[in-house]
Amino acid sequence: MALSETLYGKTPEQLAAVCAELGMPRFAAKQLARWLYAKHVEDPMRMSDIAAAHRAKLAERFRPAFTPPARITESADGTKKYLYRTQQGAWIESAYIPDGERATLCVSSQAGCRMGCKFCATGRQGLQHSLTTAEILNQIVSLPERDSLTNVVFMGMGEPLDNTDNVLRALEIMTSEWGFGWSPTRITLSTAGVAPELQRFLDATKVHLAVSLHNPFHEERAAIMPVERAWPIAEVAAILRRYDFTHQRRVSFEYIVMSGLNDSPRHIRELCRLLDGIKCRINLIRFHKIPGSPYFSPDDEAMIRFRDTLTAKGIQTTIRASRGEDIQAACGLLSTAAAEDGQ
Repeated sequence: MALSETLYGKTPEQLAAVCAELGMPRFAAKQLARWLYAKHVEDPMRMSDIAAAHRAKLAERFRPAFTPPARITESADGTKKYLYRTQQGAWIESAYIPDGERATLCVSSQAGCRMGCKFCATGRQGLQHSLTTAEILNQIVSLPERDSLTNVVFMGMGEPLDNTDNVLRALEIMTSEWGFGWSPTRITLSTAGVAPELQRFLDATKVHLAVSLHNPFHEERAAIMPVERAWPIAEVAAILRRYDFTHQRRVSFEYIVMSGLNDSPRHIRELCRLLDGIKCRINLIRFHKIPGSPYFSPDDEAMIRFRDTLTAKGIQTTIRASRGEDIQAACGLLSTAAAEDGQ
């Protein structure tokens, strides 16, 4: 029978439970954590300070978690897109974005997505399944450029707060001293606004937050983002006002600009009203065309005018540089539909 459980992805508490179950001393949990997350060694037979009998039990019980990318596609701008196969046979993508001394990895939290945003290729796939903690972390540890990474953003396929347990466990492993030891300021999580899980995430972590906004009006946002019907952006904004974003932790709002749809003066006025009292920035993103979509991106002049108007009204606003569009790795373009169809 194929093994379904991995050792990699477990917290010290979970590792202690494994040790107790297998008759190993409790201190072995710390040894396991060091091998797994400091040394990135998941093969129990290589864990030399653990008794041979216990290594054999671990090897018999747990399957390997690390899987290399099945395909690597490189953009003209240096961005790389990695395709991974999940344990359940689905496909996911992550994007590596080098930029001078900064190197960012955009990771996925689900295979597909059930949020159904009209402007997103991933949403068209529907949801195949949520990723395990190990499958999330595998995108980092199996990356050829792992040692050069400076930042990770949970902005790939899926809604992270639709897979909160595994995402929080991954974040705990990444930011704990016993784990990767990363500063939370190196990580950003993006959400469409799953309000019931948002407060849990904010209380449990110190990583940066990005909220996919795209339209400040309830009915207009609901027309392109079905999540608005369940959890209105006004409710999300009310939650954020209760938190302090004036020190190290930041909150930003992602705003894909679609010509004639969400870029008028009234949208600017409503954005200012909606975000009043929240120290934040807005990242404007050019809409990247997906097949059959009726939306278009404004020209550069209109994007700059939109940015400058918001900035003049007191909201720090930037235009995010588009990377990897030629390999379908830019914002909203990640899709494994072709891989799912066997192409």
